[in-house]
Amino acid sequence: MNQTALFSGITYRLLEIIPGLDDASYVLCKSENGESYVCPLDRWEAAAPTPTTKVHAKSSSQDKIALFLELFRGREDVYARRWYNFKSQKSGYSPACRNEWERSVCDKKKHRCTDCPNREFIPLSSEIVRSHLIGRDEFCRDVVGIYPLLPDDMTWLLCADFDDGGWQEDVRAFCDAARSCGQTPAVERSRSGAGAHIWFFFETPVPASDARKLGSLILTSAMAKRHELSFRSYDRLFPSQDTIPKGGFGNLIALPFQGQAQKNGNSLLLCRGSPRRD
Repeated sequence: MNQTALFSGITYRLLEIIPGLDDASYVLCKSENGESYVCPLDRWEAAAPTPTTKVHAKSSSQDKIALFLELFRGREDVYARRWYNFKSQKSGYSPACRNEWERSVCDKKKHRCTDCPNREFIPLSSEIVRSHLIGRDEFCRDVVGIYPLLPDDMTWLLCADFDDGGWQEDVRAFCDAARSCGQTPAVERSRSGAGAHIWFFFETPVPASDARKLGSLILTSAMAKRHELSFRSYDRLFPSQDTIPKGGFGNLIALPFQGQAQKNGNSLLLCRGSPRRD
């Protein structure tokens, strides 16, 4: 069963199959703009995107963004947007909401975003990703984060986070251990340039607990083979939880290829997964 279909130039993702009263089945799906749609199963299967040639440097921006969204997949009903406070010069992330700072409905002192009764979260779309990739905002308020833990405790990806001194050697040992386990990691130099994210992508969603076990297995193997390394730079795995925490979404992770960070050679995938030495 194809997970996406194209109707009138808009990509829809499958949510569930609904049995009909006439022995026919229907598909409940949602567009990248958050609009729900129901169609007959046979129409859904007929509208499956046709295989395309490999995305390359000269591919259209639309094809590149589509590939980006296929790889870096998290919750589709909400994403995290970076904020910056000019007064305190502090920054952070919060769920993107259409009602944020609306005086009549938004009261951050009374409600957390995750349990606000007036929340109206914004689903991640191609245009939002485009802004993230271009990075026009000098304060990086267009940086996007995803919640990799899905509502059913599944995940499309696993990411290991390494920060601080000695991260290059730790990442190299982790990647060697991953390859020994038959896994192919993708290494991203972090936005700050002082660490790395190591990504693994799954063809279909897997239980977050299994994905995290895989990450822990690779880390344990790396530590056993390179016992001279302390792995102090290792921070955490994403998803950071096996199950959805009550009243929350789980930890978010910022997406790579952010426009402002790219100017400094950061937030980019490293060639062959080998961190460069500074």
